[in-house]
Amino acid sequence: MTGRPDLQTLVLLRRVRDRMDLEYDRPLDVTSLARAVHLSPGHFSRQFKAAYRETPYQYLMTRRIERAMTLLRTTDMSVTEVCFTVGCGSLGTFSTRFSELVGVPPSMYRAQGADVVPGMLPCIARQITRPRRERPTAPVRNREAGTSGAP
Repeated sequence: MTGRPDLQTLVLLRRVRDRMDLEYDRPLDVTSLARAVHLSPGHFSRQFKAAYRETPYQYLMTRRIERAMTLLRTTDMSVTEVCFTVGCGSLGTFSTRFSELVGVPPSMYRAQGADVVPGMLPCIARQITRPRRERPTAPVRNREAGTSGAP
């Protein structure tokens, strides 16, 4: 059964998504996320993608990059510090994923800034600074999402 998740499964998936939002800076892997809601890793990954149109890895990386964008705009932390602060274990992977999602490397993003202006409504600022949806990739199932070199 790989169709749309039922209501009970959606509740479980939301719980995992909320955990990813809160613990984005910690090592999170699909196996432990699935185990926490009593689903197999494969079924969890398929249901997550059916519900949210992206894999758990893609979702987690998007959240990490969003947080990195904020840190790059609002702090003096180095790109390396930002990388590890948001839970990525590899500066190279972080920079690659950042560039894919945002369109420019982290250092260039910091130098150029975002098109946010003082007084802009927060909902508009979030919309224009949100990373683009990444292109579909093969699912990463059992690796730690923040340190793998895979998409």
